[in-house]
Amino acid sequence: MLAPMSIWGKMAGAAAGLAVGGPIGALLGGFAGHFAIDRNKRGDDSGGAENQVAFTVGVIALGAKMAKADGVVTADEVDAFKDVFKVPEGEMKNVARVFNLAKQDVAGYEAYADQLASMFKDNKKLLGDVLDGLFHIAGADEVMHPAEEAYLKEVAGRFGFSDTEFKYILARHVASDRRNPYDVLEVKPEISDADLKTHYRKLVMENHPDKLLARGVPEEFVELATKKIAAINEAYDEIARERGI
Repeated sequence: MLAPMSIWGKMAGAAAGLAVGGPIGALLGGFAGHFAIDRNKRGDDSGGAENQVAFTVGVIALGAKMAKADGVVTADEVDAFKDVFKVPEGEMKNVARVFNLAKQDVAGYEAYADQLASMFKDNKKLLGDVLDGLFHIAGADEVMHPAEEAYLKEVAGRFGFSDTEFKYILARHVASDRRNPYDVLEVKPEISDADLKTHYRKLVMENHPDKLLARGVPEEFVELATKKIAAINEAYDEIARERGI
C-alpha cells in the first residue's frame, strides 16, 4: 500500500487529476508545472483530496489577499504560515509561489471566498476552519490591524456567517485578557450550568483533530485545533471558577 500523500504533494498533482475549477483551479494551474512529482502516485486520496486542496489553496490565496489589507506582508505572517501549516523546507518555494501568484492575481478575494462558500456549502464547520487559519496568519505579528479584521468579517459574511457568529470566532483569536469567555464558547451568559457543561463538551469534541480530518482539513493543518481547544478550555475554566462549578 502506498503511503498517504502529503497535502503539498496533492497540490502538486491537483491540476492534472482533480476537478478543482474556478479561481482556485486557475491558481493551481499557474504554478503546478513547477512541481516535480510522480503524476501516477495516488496514495490513499479517495474522494477527500479535492476538498483538502481547495481548503489549502483557499487559505493561502485569502491569506495573500489579506496580507495586502494592511498594506504590508511581514516576515511574521510568512513564518506563521510555515509554522502552523507544517510546510517542509523543500516546499516553501512552491507555497511562496502560490502566495505571490494570489497577491498579483487580478481576481479579488471575493472570487476565492465565493468559490469556497459554494464548495463547502454543506460543510460550514470547514469554512470556520478556513477562517481560523486566516486569523492565525493575521495575528502572527501580535497585532490585528483594523483593515485585517474588516477583511475577515467580509470573508466570513461571504461564507454565510452572521455578525454574531463572526464575533464568536473573533473572540477566540484576541489576546486572552481581552476575551469574553462566553463569546469564545458561543453561548449567552444566561446559560445554565448543566447546559454550559454539555455545550462545552460538544465544542471540544467538534474540534478534536480527528473531527477536523474527517471534515476535510489536511493533516498538516490540524495544529489549528490545538490552539482553538486551548482557548475553549481557558474560557470554560474561567466561567467555571466564577460560577463555582
